[in-house]
Amino acid sequence: MTENGLEQSQLDEKILLVQDEPKAAGALLDSLRNEGWAVDVARDGREGLDRALNEPFDLIILDLTRADSNGVNFCRNLRQSGLKTPILMLTPRTQPGEKVLGLKGGADDCVAKPLAILELLARVEALLRRARSSPWTWGTLYHLGEIRVDLRRTQVWRRGKQVSLSAREFQLLRYLIEHRGATLSRQELLKEVWGFDPQTSTRTVDVHVAGLRQKLERNSKQPQLILTIQRLGYKLAAGTPPFLPGDQRRTTTDAGVLLPSRPVERSPY
Repeated sequence: MTENGLEQSQLDEKILLVQDEPKAAGALLDSLRNEGWAVDVARDGREGLDRALNEPFDLIILDLTRADSNGVNFCRNLRQSGLKTPILMLTPRTQPGEKVLGLKGGADDCVAKPLAILELLARVEALLRRARSSPWTWGTLYHLGEIRVDLRRTQVWRRGKQVSLSAREFQLLRYLIEHRGATLSRQELLKEVWGFDPQTSTRTVDVHVAGLRQKLERNSKQPQLILTIQRLGYKLAAGTPPFLPGDQRRTTTDAGVLLPSRPVERSPY
């Protein structure tokens, strides 16, 4: 708990608000930030899709109101891309069918407008709480607690801030991710990551593991992510979903964002 009465996990969480009417975003934005969450704003569906697919967020709040916007297709495209980030969709109270379509399209929750702000904040907290206990991955992007790893772009974030790793540190982290839950001996890591003769006696692995822990763990002396298995080696803590080999997305020029390789319904969002 911080001095302001906020949970540390809440301060670390990042929300993307996709709102195509800037004047309408002000009150909601202030309410969310007053609760301690970091909030970024995307001004239309295209920007929202691009940022959601390429940056780490813990929750997406979707409020597309213009006639040329389509929140249901936005949700559908996100889900077909493999993105598991929770989506809270705001829908007009006068259009109850939109809520049903949103939930079927991939939204995790829907709230009718005009908003009851306390109810909305409670739903935001509930979705974030659920996400904290559900590690997930999509394509080559992994969410491991407060760590995000993009294998394709060789980028790592911790608590929303990018972490600089050396090439060898990243190669080691990648190998741990691809074999998470398995105990990996120093000899195997030397052979597969460094290309050394497994009979070589060196503490190179230990030095690089210590470096990763220093950069990724909250407390490097009591690691929760990269675990030491006494006399055997190391392993990445289990609990992440199955690895999805290869990059399953392609770039589409009509939407300007990444969409899945299989055919999807064409829409501006």
